[in-house]
Amino acid sequence: MTSTLMVPVIDVRNDNFNELWPAMVVAIKTSTFVALDTELSGLGNRKALLAEFIEDRYRAICHAARSRSIISLGIACYKKMDQKVPETYQVQLYNLTLLCSEEYTIEPQSVRFLVEHGFDFNKQCSHGIPYCKGNNKGGADYNAVNIRALFTELLRARKPLVLHNGLVDIAFLYQSFYAHLPERLATFTADLSEMFPAGIYDTKYITEFELRFAASYLEYAYKKCKLDNSRSIAAGAAGPHVYLDFCQFFGLMSAYVDYIPCSAAATSDAQTEVCQRFSAFGWCPKGTQCPLSHDTDLIIFEDEKNSHNKKKKRKRQKEKKSAGVADEDAVDGAPENKMPHMDVDPEEMSGVQQGPAAESCSPCMPQLEGGENSQTNEELEGKKTETEHTLSAATAVINNNTNTNIAVESRAGGPKERVSDVPAESNNQKKKEEAGTHRAGFDAFMTGYIFAYSCTLWKTEKAEQAAGQTENGEEEPWLPTCLNKVYLSGKTTALNVVKSTFTKSSKAHMLKMEMVWGAQK
Repeated sequence: MTSTLMVPVIDVRNDNFNELWPAMVVAIKTSTFVALDTELSGLGNRKALLAEFIEDRYRAICHAARSRSIISLGIACYKKMDQKVPETYQVQLYNLTLLCSEEYTIEPQSVRFLVEHGFDFNKQCSHGIPYCKGNNKGGADYNAVNIRALFTELLRARKPLVLHNGLVDIAFLYQSFYAHLPERLATFTADLSEMFPAGIYDTKYITEFELRFAASYLEYAYKKCKLDNSRSIAAGAAGPHVYLDFCQFFGLMSAYVDYIPCSAAATSDAQTEVCQRFSAFGWCPKGTQCPLSHDTDLIIFEDEKNSHNKKKKRKRQKEKKSAGVADEDAVDGAPENKMPHMDVDPEEMSGVQQGPAAESCSPCMPQLEGGENSQTNEELEGKKTETEHTLSAATAVINNNTNTNIAVESRAGGPKERVSDVPAESNNQKKKEEAGTHRAGFDAFMTGYIFAYSCTLWKTEKAEQAAGQTENGEEEPWLPTCLNKVYLSGKTTALNVVKSTFTKSSKAHMLKMEMVWGAQK
């Protein structure tokens, strides 16, 4: 018997969007940070998305964002509860089903992937929240209740934005809910740095460059963080540790909530062979038909068992390569709708000839950080105030529904875990259950948890110093070494989201900022 955490995700559709709007706005405005995830109708040329030159990648992403659409958006609002056990977060999760009002491309492979993971296209067509891409249409972003206005509220909240392998996500969000994407990458990063002044964090970058896990796809990173957090609590190690509170919903609200099961890690005595392709990248072209295990918990335990033995580790890496996970094969087999599934083998990429792109950065370029292999491209030349009745109504919803006895971990005197006992599952049953949990709202939850856990580790390292304070007494950003660094697949560098003194923001962005911030900007 294993304990299963039931994670409540609020299903937001066109017919309940107005009703849930006040709660979503307040959840965003009162959060400590917000994690987002998207489900997309496709990505186009996947090889172009892994081009050697970053500017070439950006052009491919722009083409995809302009021709494809976001079909589902996950929002996870994490609010730190200072009056409770240290590092307790109240979490509110929303899964928004969207429907682009303009023509867009949807790719067959994306359809198959999404259907296998429980996405309902009939529901999208009949209940999707409509939106138009590109620049706003006649001020509709600010004077109506719609998805573009919700994105505006996110900008106004000035909260840290957390993504997982988020370059594609943030480009689609910009094109879908903000404005037409700029033609140049440097302009895009300049716009982002002003749109999110509290910073952008990429948990894939954090997982690979800070936590240094054996794998960094989303489910692996989440379960590894959750397992390490649980072990630390069970061992009575000095904190802080991550605890979560979820809201309890009553009446009509309860009809909108999906409780997604998240099984606790459990070892298995059975001699089950792990699928090396899934182990490396978090996906397998055979899906649930694969005879090998896709159990992420088992993969984590095997990685931990082999981590101390370098010979075994090298052997396992060779086995993964022999399983067909070379760079081009990985791209050809990856699901087209989700960039986090398009990881490439870092060893395969380490010997790639960098050519002139390896030269030092021009001051006009978006900054790339990471080490000797930092990449550049050809030089770039820069080109609704919240109402009181909304706040009070939404606060009433939150206050009436909050239940503070639900959390991911438990200890004496601490929050309790909401669990249900479920029987042991077969390999195929577990694959099907995990496939059903894959949706934007739950993925945003996992992304936020990785970030929260990483912040607790950083605070532990700072315990002997004045926690979170610089010498000037100013508050230091969370995970300062990861601030505004967006992961680049197959690179040993990150895309640094900064505005160069030689780069101008886009004209569309400047107009939007004037409307969003007004006199505050």
